[in-house]
Parts: sequence; structure tokens; C-alpha cells
Amino acid sequence: MTSRAETSSAIADPVVSILIPAKDEAGAIADVLREIAASSLAEPCEMIVIDDGSGDGTAEAALSSGLPNVRVLQHAVSGGKSRAIRAGAMAARGRILVTVDGDGQNDPKFLAALVAPLLADPAIGVVAGQRTRRHDGWRKKLVSKIANRMRRAMLADDTRDTACGLKAMRRDAYLTIPFFDNNHRFYPALFMREGWKVGHVDVADRPRVHGQSKYGVLDRALVGLPDLLGMWWLRRRAKSRPEAREVYQESVNG
Repeated sequence: MTSRAETSSAIADPVVSILIPAKDEAGAIADVLREIAASSLAEPCEMIVIDDGSGDGTAEAALSSGLPNVRVLQHAVSGGKSRAIRAGAMAARGRILVTVDGDGQNDPKFLAALVAPLLADPAIGVVAGQRTRRHDGWRKKLVSKIANRMRRAMLADDTRDTACGLKAMRRDAYLTIPFFDNNHRFYPALFMREGWKVGHVDVADRPRVHGQSKYGVLDRALVGLPDLLGMWWLRRRAKSRPEAREVYQESVNG
């Protein structure tokens, strides 16, 4: 079950909802929120922290940041990043969703660049950040490189880096894509399956300053292969996408 606490100054009608999944990120979350608040994003926004079963006071740290327009959702137990994003999307008031990891490695200075393609082109459903440099160990980089090549070959999603935490998407479109654990790694392919175009923006990754990574090399690989096969099946099962229009008596009679 998800419970919600929010500041009394939450904006009533935001255009953008920034979703920040976080697990045990009490040391980083307040700084992440301050950086987002100081970013160049011009559209009215709310910030939604999804505390995914933390045991270190992440929710309390977010609420005590003293910033306006901050809302906090809390999972009693961890459900994973995709489920945290989904909880945030369901609660969001904005028509555009932006995801930012709660560990501080995603740089909020790219928020405006991520949102801009969605405002300019109604055919784009999701904009994926593409990291130009990663601050991970060589094992993670190697596994990620292999996984990205396999994914692009099997799904033809034309995306170099789907694991980047910085993404922007239309909320109404997001709510139509199939949900499964770890589906955040396949947003470009899932949006393409529903007929949307995918945008890309180069972003810079930063070293982690607080806390520890929640992902290992082996566990990511073991989970990733079945997910990739399942996503390949989903793409193959996608048929034509005709648009439905309501028909009235006068149009039927000519």
C-alpha cells in the first residue's frame, strides 16, 4: 500500500511532474530536490519523491528540505524502480512526467532540454537521456554495453542507452504502455509499440557521492535477459494501431 504526505504549498496545476524514485538515499535526496528547484525548467512543476521501502529516513529527509511543491509517496516495502515510477505517475498532476534518480548522479540541468521535444512535437511520446560518460566500474560498463547491443538488435528501438535515469514522457501515453517490473529499461520500445516517436538528448552522468548502488552486475544480467525476451515477444504481438473515432447518426446516414 502507498501512503502520501505532501507539503501544503503543493502547486495546484503543474505542467511537469518530476518523479524521483529513491531507496535509502537520505544523504542525497535534499540536494537533488534543491538542484531541481534551481534548474532552468520554466514550466510549473511538482517534485514527487517515491521512497521505495527505505530504512534510512529518505522520506523524512525529502519532507524536511523546506522546498515548495514537494510531495512524498512511501512504499512500506521495496517494489523496485519501475513500480516506484508507476506509483509516482499515478499520483502525478502534470501532463508531462520526468524521471530523475534519487542518488544525485543525474544532473537536473538537462531537465529543460528533455521536456522541450515533447512541447515542440506532439508525435513524440518519450525523450530518453543518453549518457555521454558513465561513472561506473568497468564490469558494469561492459555488461551494459553488451546488453544495449542485444536490446537494439532485438527491439530496433534506436536508443543507445535505455538505462539512463533521465527521461521525459507524456503521462497519458505512459499510462497506456504495458507495466511489468523493470519496464523502465524498455520505455523507448514500449512507446514505439504504441505508435509514438522517441526523442533523444545527450546528458552528463555524475559520480555517486552518497550511499551505495542498488544494482549489481550479475543480478542485473540475470533479470535483464528474461525481460528482453519478454519485450521481444511484446513487440512481435503488436499489430496495426488504428485510431478509434466516435460515429454519430448523421455521419452514418451520410
